[in-house]
Parts: sequence; structure tokens; C-alpha cells
Amino acid sequence: MEEVTKVPPPVLERRVRQRQTTVSVLKSKLKHGVTCSVPKVRSTLTGFFPVVRWLPKYKLKEYVLGDFMSGVIVGIILVPQAIAYCLLAGVPPIYGLYTSFYANIIYFLMGTSRHVSVGIFSLMSLMVGQVVNKEMFLAGFDLNEDSKASGLVLNASLGSNLTIGSPHSVELMGVQCGKECYSISIAAALTFMVGVYQLLMAVFRLGFVSVYLSSPMLDGFATGASFTILTVQAKYLLGIKIPRHQGYGTVVVTWFNIFANIHNTNLCDLITSAICISILVAGKEIQERYKDRLKIPFPTELIIVAGATLASHFGDLNSKYDSSVSGHIPTGFIPPQVPSFTLMPRLALDAIPLAVISFAFTVSLSEMFAKKNGYTVRPNQEMLAISFCNIIPSFFHCFTTSAALAKTMVKDSTGCQTQISSLISALVVLLVLLFFAPYFYALQKCVLACIIIVSLRGALRKFKDVPAKLRASRDDGIVWLVAMFATALISVEIGLVVGVVFSMICVIYKTQNPKVSLLGKASDVDLYEDVEEYKNLMPPPRVQIFRFQAPLYYANKDSFLRSLYKAVGVEPFLELTKRRKEEKKAKDMSSKQIKANGDKSNGEVVIGLVERELDFHTIVLDCSAIPFIDSTGMATFEGLVKEYGEIRVNVFLANCNTSVIDLLQKGQFFGKNDKDMSSRLFHTVHAAVLHAKDSYAAAESRSEDSGV
Repeated sequence: MEEVTKVPPPVLERRVRQRQTTVSVLKSKLKHGVTCSVPKVRSTLTGFFPVVRWLPKYKLKEYVLGDFMSGVIVGIILVPQAIAYCLLAGVPPIYGLYTSFYANIIYFLMGTSRHVSVGIFSLMSLMVGQVVNKEMFLAGFDLNEDSKASGLVLNASLGSNLTIGSPHSVELMGVQCGKECYSISIAAALTFMVGVYQLLMAVFRLGFVSVYLSSPMLDGFATGASFTILTVQAKYLLGIKIPRHQGYGTVVVTWFNIFANIHNTNLCDLITSAICISILVAGKEIQERYKDRLKIPFPTELIIVAGATLASHFGDLNSKYDSSVSGHIPTGFIPPQVPSFTLMPRLALDAIPLAVISFAFTVSLSEMFAKKNGYTVRPNQEMLAISFCNIIPSFFHCFTTSAALAKTMVKDSTGCQTQISSLISALVVLLVLLFFAPYFYALQKCVLACIIIVSLRGALRKFKDVPAKLRASRDDGIVWLVAMFATALISVEIGLVVGVVFSMICVIYKTQNPKVSLLGKASDVDLYEDVEEYKNLMPPPRVQIFRFQAPLYYANKDSFLRSLYKAVGVEPFLELTKRRKEEKKAKDMSSKQIKANGDKSNGEVVIGLVERELDFHTIVLDCSAIPFIDSTGMATFEGLVKEYGEIRVNVFLANCNTSVIDLLQKGQFFGKNDKDMSSRLFHTVHAAVLHAKDSYAAAESRSEDSGV
């Protein structure tokens, strides 16, 4: 019978990589940055203004129809929304039109996405409005749009800041500023700060910040903010004149104020709201049901605005029924003005969440529609584009912008090919600004509130998906609920912070309590897997294979040790303590026997009593699911080798990635000059198991020889 020769496992040789020093890297980058040439200047300019690259290649016959149609349709949708969202932002309607006009033009020049529609967004408008109203309240302005608040209002400090009689004003940049002037000054200064933050994020490439805004957290945050928007607009539906609540608990306090003043409901506004919501919802449902047959979306909002404006004008609803109207919207443009630098220190913290959320929505939408339509975008350029969509318009009396999902989807579904469509939308807004703005004077505010509320249908529908979210991933479902409730019940800013912190805590909790498993071998195959997850796996005789599915670092070191001790059933310190107790007990018994017998020749019986046979002689740590370790993790490995070595159990590592190996080598885990590396580290679990068997057999044979 032929003798089977054992084939040794292959030896992998690491490549020698010569890493550059930090100084040389900095020198090369500095040299590359300061050098100037014509090609570099040209590439910098074309990179900063991507329109220079794609506009000369524009396929007129192929693209112009789709771009023109989508631009006109989005512009028609944009006009009523621009006026409506000013209710959220706390500024007069004309500034919403300015914001939409400038943002579309700047993104046309600087954006890399072909489909994204940048402009006013309900969430951004709400967050701007909260800051504007807070600062207006602190400056002593009456926050009620029309007159003093009616009935009972739950806001204990409100009365001290309301001004009665002559119009209140404050001095700003050497000029007396009234309510309208001060509100847009706050919004413009806030927008400038948001743009500066986003520009700094782009320069220092801090786009990774958006990584911490997980999808479930953003969905929950948007849903909670949508509920807040609905609450803020509810008073317009009923025609109740109550000021917007300042501070935490806006949703709870506002609903209390609404029900406390429900007897003051304006029937004209209530009937108008019911009719408008019915028509808007019906229009949306018809569009969704027959979207395959409808080539262009039906402009329901524009029809509602036109019809309601005519009804309010010819019915004289404002004077007869005291219905709130939009008021005079001037035509033309206001001269540019530098944002108030005196307000910026007070707005510095408020601008941070707006900057992050605006950037996150813009980049995520850009990447989503780029993948859908088969092209690429540059995230850092997107950050630059959205930063200048805030910095430059802040000089022209505009407020914070970002990409808007609904209008982007409309552009995509109506044949948009390039950002020429944004230019067309800006021209539609320009026509309104120059000619048609005054015709919206009689438009009721309740109609604008209806447009805002119906636009929230998509976000509010996500409540139906909560059970499915919890079934798919309990952690993601809980993150969604926490972010939603914190945003809706506390405040939008606090909700964002709570959502981010809670989602990060969930990640940390997962790494501190990961899945651990003992592995077994499949028959006739050198494959080792979890014995609890797969059938017909047999653990190797007297070898324990342990897998830890998380990075090993300072925060989960104790969890790693606890799970390992529990899995193998032997804690080395306790085992050593037991053996020492048995040794001491054996010594005592031996000394008693010696004294009783008077025999002093047999004192070596203790050694045989202390040795206890364990179920295993080797532990193999499968490190394939450990992406990285730190110095604490390396110290944990060293402690395991030492402690289990004291009870004659070997500890081997298998399937380590190169970053883990490098750290272990730097920390001299394998001894001086890595002399123990071949006996502790193995490329596969099977190689470690074979080595464990051979080592144990060799140790047994040496023991037998010494015994003989």
C-alpha cells in the first residue's frame, strides 16, 4: 500500500511596499497645487463650471423638446409652490420666487446632475422659518400675520414681546428695519452662513459627514418634519389667527392652541380648504393611477391657484369674510444687498443642520438619478454647486435651497435630458416676477397651505411602511421611529441630532454585541461554518474554532472575551485558580499522609493530581469577519495566548486580513523578528486545525518519551 504524502499548505509571500513619507506627500501635493499652466487653468474652470463641457456638445434636435417640456412643467409647478413655501419660511411670497429663479440659474452653471431640480424645498423652508420666527420673536415683532392672536394662546412669554400700536422696527446695518425687512434679513444671513459651511465642507472634502445620515434616519426625520409642517399649516386651513410657537414641542402646543381657538374658525377658509384639498388629492390620485398614459403631469396646483385667485378676487372674500390673502406681490427685482454680518454670530449654530441636510439631499438625489439614467456625478462639485446656490442668492434676498425630490421626479418623467430645463424653469419664474406677480394679491393663504399639505402625502404615507420596516430590520425600524418622534414632538433640529446620535449608538451596540459562533467542518471538504446555522457539520476533535463578526477594539474587548469564554466553556483564569486550589489541597493531603506514615520519600504525587484533561487543546480564532483591530485588540490576543498557554491550550489565528497582520507585526505579537509567526498565524482555518493536530501529537509523543 502506497504511503500518502502530506502536501504542505501554500506559503503566501507579502509584497514589499515602499510607502512615501508624510513630508514627501505634502511636498508633491503642494507642488501640484501651485503649478500653473494653460491646460490646468482650463480644466479647473471647466471643472468649476461643468456647463462649459456639456453645452457645446448639446444635441439640439434630440434634447430640446424634452428639456423645454420638462422646464415649462416644472416652472408651472414651481410658481405656486414658491409662493406657498414662503408661509413655512416666514417671509413674504416674492422672496420664494427670487429663490427659485436664482437657484435654477446657478445650478445650471455649476451642477453635474442632468435631472436634479434645485430650489425651494418644504423641509428647508420649515427649518428657515423656525430660525426666522425665533429671531423675530426675540426682536419683539408680532408673529401673527394679520393682527393680534385670537382667543387663548399657550405661550407664556408671548405677551411680553408683542407690540401694539405703532409698527415695531429694529436698527439693522444703520437702517430702521420693519417686520418684512427683518425677516428676509435673517433668512438671507442664515442662507449665507449655510453656503459658507457647505463651501468649507467642499474645500476640506468633508462630504463624509453625510455618511452618518443613514437612510432610515433621514426617512424618519423627513416624516417627522412633514408632520410638523402639516401642524404649522393647519391654522391656515381653519383661518385661525395664532402665532407660531417658539421653542420645543411645536406640534403639541400648536394643536392645543388650535383646539382652544377652534370656535374662531373662519368658515370661508374652511370651505375653501376642503374644496382645494379634494381637488388636489383627486388630481394626484388620477395622475398616479394613469401615469403610464399621461405623457405630462396635470398642473393641478396652477389650476387651483388660478381658480382660487379669481374666486377670491371677484367674491371679495377678504373684506366680506375676513379671509387671509397673500397680499401685494411686487414685480421686478430688489437691488442686491450684503447679508447682515451682525446677525451671523447668532445664526452660526442654526446654519449647521441646514447645511448638512441641504447637502445630503442634493448629493443623494444627484447620485440616485445619475445611476437611474446611466451617467456619473461628482459629489464634491455638487457640494460646491449647492454652496453657491446659497451664497450668491443670499445677496439677492433669497433663503436656503436644496434639491427637491418631487420636482426632480417630474423632470425625469417628462423627458428632461440636461440642465437646460432648469434654465427654462427660471424663465417661467422670471415671467411671473416681471408681469404676473400682482395678480396673486387675492390668493388665500389657506389655498397655499393646501398645496403644501397635499405635497406631504408621500412622506406621511410612510407611516404605513413602519410594520414592514420593523419586520425587515428591527434596528432600522426603531431608528426611523426615534428620529420621527423626536423631530415631531421636540423640534426639527433636536430631532436631527437625536436621530444621528441614536443611529450611531445602534451601530456601536451592534459592534459590542455581534454574532459569535463555533465552527464545524463539512464532510470531505475543507470548509468550516457555523454549527448552529448549517446542518451536518462536525467540530474537529479537541479543537475549538471561534468566529467573532465585528472589529475588535477598545469598546467591545470585554464582549469578545465573554463570548469566547462562554463558547469554549473554559475561562483560563478560573481554570488556573481551580488547579491551584487542587494543588494546594493535594499538598495538604500529601503532607498529612507523610506525617502520619513518617515517610519522607514520596512528595512528587502532587503533579499528577493537578493536571486536568480538557475537552480541547487548541483554540483557532477565525478572523475573517474582523475588519480591523486596535492596540487594545492586539493586547487582547496577547492576553489570550498567555492565559490559555498557562493551562496548556494553544491559541492560533486564521484568515486575518493584511491590516490586522500589519498591526500585529508592528506590536511584535509574533515575537522578535516574527519568529513565532508561522506557528501562530495561518491563512486558512483548515491549515490551523492540521497544525494543531500535528502539534498536539508531537507534544504527546514527547511526553510519552520523557515518561519512559
